[in-house]
Amino acid sequence: MATMATLAAKPELDVSRAELWKANSWRPLFEKLRSDDPVSYCPDSFFGPYWSITRYDDVIAVESDAETFSSSWEHGGIVIFDMQDTGVQLRMFIAMDEPEHTEKRKAIAPAVAPTQIQKLAGALRQRTAEVLDSLPVGKEFDWVHSVSIPLTTAMIATLFDFPWEERHKLPVWSDWAAKIDIGPDPQLNAERERHVFEMASRFKEIYDERRAAPPKGDLLSMMAHSEYYGDMDEQRFIGAIALLLVGGNDTTRNSMSGLIDQINRFPDAWAKVKADPEKLASGAATETIRLQTPIAHMRRTATRDVEFKGKQIRKGDKVVLWYNSANRDESVFPDADRWNPERENARRHLSFGYGIHRCLGARLAELQVATLIEEMAKRDMEVKIAGEPERLASCFTNGFEHLNVIMSRTDV
Repeated sequence: MATMATLAAKPELDVSRAELWKANSWRPLFEKLRSDDPVSYCPDSFFGPYWSITRYDDVIAVESDAETFSSSWEHGGIVIFDMQDTGVQLRMFIAMDEPEHTEKRKAIAPAVAPTQIQKLAGALRQRTAEVLDSLPVGKEFDWVHSVSIPLTTAMIATLFDFPWEERHKLPVWSDWAAKIDIGPDPQLNAERERHVFEMASRFKEIYDERRAAPPKGDLLSMMAHSEYYGDMDEQRFIGAIALLLVGGNDTTRNSMSGLIDQINRFPDAWAKVKADPEKLASGAATETIRLQTPIAHMRRTATRDVEFKGKQIRKGDKVVLWYNSANRDESVFPDADRWNPERENARRHLSFGYGIHRCLGARLAELQVATLIEEMAKRDMEVKIAGEPERLASCFTNGFEHLNVIMSRTDV
């Protein structure tokens, strides 16, 4: 039987290490865990000890038992690093258990309902076309900062009805709110706190204006006129804004960048998509989101001692659900590392979570990525990666800092 000492000597058990994500070298470790030790215990890491859940069915089992595996910030929250140990307490509704979670979720759900999303589709397509048509042909540029960030920032500003001339602030605030990998570093946490409170202050100004005005269809107005959000405390307000901002930014932005990674790895599949985008664009978007898994993990905390898949999990233990690994579970997704726009079960991916905490904006994220694919196909665009992509050193936000490319198109 392995002792704690021998376990600690196995670095492969710690899949949270920032360098793995920065170097994009995490896949073999997760493949080994899924095969040999799908519910594994890491006794020591930058984030402290934690359990890794790496298979698809096991992730769903944990997600389906909210009483045993809590999301609440009171138990540490939804990320591998304890929320109580950060400079800012982000009491977001995704980090709440029932019934408070559903009450808060219901209040903003109408903003991303299918009927509302359909109203956004025309403007989304126009913005996407404008961004693509502004790109240089045959010259190197950064896809992240020229395409992914501008498109997602525009959508977030639209959803909040945030002042258009200030929209450049949104991705900065989002990035700092999502920086859980800085750990307890006092200087970085002070910087994070500064950005988060700047975000909260500006949003509170707009929130108060919306509350004094007649109700409208934007997220802030819906919150301001909701019985569940009307008089919430500062920490819950900051948490709600941070969740909506990070959720609206990271999933779509990093999937849009991940698309370029996939079409470079699988040019034949991209050629098929371009030949029939009406049939394949939606599937290509779903496959991109599955393989990118822009939010790599969520965390739960055991509320009691429990035996799970033959392992003894103790009350208070961190249980990390690795969506990136579940999305590559070969028992669910054959040839899982292949980008296959015609994959029949791609929509079963867990990039948006599962159960009561499934991402509210999933349909909107899919629409944004699919629209980008359709508009790229319309222009017969080829986007080739130039040099090594610069990835985020984060086991939470799985994405790109920079992605230099050279683009060609045959419609000009």
